[in-house]
Amino acid sequence: MISLTEYLKDPCGTLSIPYWKNKNIITPEHIKIVHQNDFNAENFSDFTDEKYFRLIHRLENIKAFTLDDFTVRTAAPEDIPLIVDLINKSYTDISVSCEQISALTQLDVYDNNLWIIAYDKENNFAIGCGIADFDDKAKEGILEWIQVLPEYRGNKIGRLIVNELLCRIAEKADFATVSGKVDNASKPEILYRKCGFTGDDVWHILFRKD
Repeated sequence: MISLTEYLKDPCGTLSIPYWKNKNIITPEHIKIVHQNDFNAENFSDFTDEKYFRLIHRLENIKAFTLDDFTVRTAAPEDIPLIVDLINKSYTDISVSCEQISALTQLDVYDNNLWIIAYDKENNFAIGCGIADFDDKAKEGILEWIQVLPEYRGNKIGRLIVNELLCRIAEKADFATVSGKVDNASKPEILYRKCGFTGDDVWHILFRKD
């Protein structure tokens, strides 16, 4: 088991997931998790490979970012059905339920101030949302859900959401992390780097073939 001290020396290179998750998850026998530095494809020919980037933000020099036509507000518990609808409309390969998203509010890392919704000012129409966690043991903010409706992409709304979360996280955390699939067609890594995230850690999530 990785200690908190070890984790904090290099969060993204030490674990493929945030420290709080690692304490509560047991990796199944048919799955292996390997850092890019230790990965050799020949050694894992019996596995399918999904690559994930993991980036860090030291929460320094965060500049305010605003858009004339769009704004964000803190989400309330009664907004969960709206958040679920936004998530499901933003992806073609992911579907979540109200029960799944509601369960996130019961976690120790839940922080209601880190749940936000983005709106089109002209018609007060919800167009995206963001959910982040806060681990008070590691003083880590974790971006979990960042999505924008497909028809509104290309308007820097993702940057608006991420920047707002970083500003809120910076009030209490020492750093923030985010991860995602390397081969995601929407290229979220580009967005996160534009918002100040850095690093080159890639983790291979390997599933043994049947």
